[in-house]
Amino acid sequence: MQIIIVVGMPAAGKNIARDYANEEGYSYYATGDIVRAEVARRGLDLNAENTAAVSSELRGTDGMGVTRLALQTALEEKTAPVFLEGMRSWPEVELIRAHCEALVVAFLAPRELRRKRIISRGRADDAPQAFDSRDRREIDYGTAVPIALADAYVLNTGTMEDAMRQLNAVIAKLKA
Repeated sequence: MQIIIVVGMPAAGKNIARDYANEEGYSYYATGDIVRAEVARRGLDLNAENTAAVSSELRGTDGMGVTRLALQTALEEKTAPVFLEGMRSWPEVELIRAHCEALVVAFLAPRELRRKRIISRGRADDAPQAFDSRDRREIDYGTAVPIALADAYVLNTGTMEDAMRQLNAVIAKLKA
């Protein structure tokens, strides 16, 4: 099994990898989807505060609980590669690599561009006033390490098409 681990700060463009996977027929699992589903299952309002609380709870004491859930599902797939998004620490990457071959792809975008994207996308669990605290929480989880140690990078400062071409080049090298 081959897994593409997609990492990046909020609004760096990780959903481009989701779009790519969908277009190419690859499976894509995001820990954020698992968290949002749990918020809904509990009947809570889907907002930044509830999402943060449930995310922290599901991550558990070692920070890897929700990653284990996503990995378990990914390992049941028959086709590769499978995309996993939402790993926020290097131990999560190591956990995945203990089970299969994995490539870490980091999406990068400057802070102010990410802030503008948060404001424009209007997701229920995004709150522009919570941008700084969300960034801080991501960094506290350890997100900077997988980004810094990634195997490949997509600099997402242009169009979605530009970022998609960069990702396609990364995947083409993987498949070569």
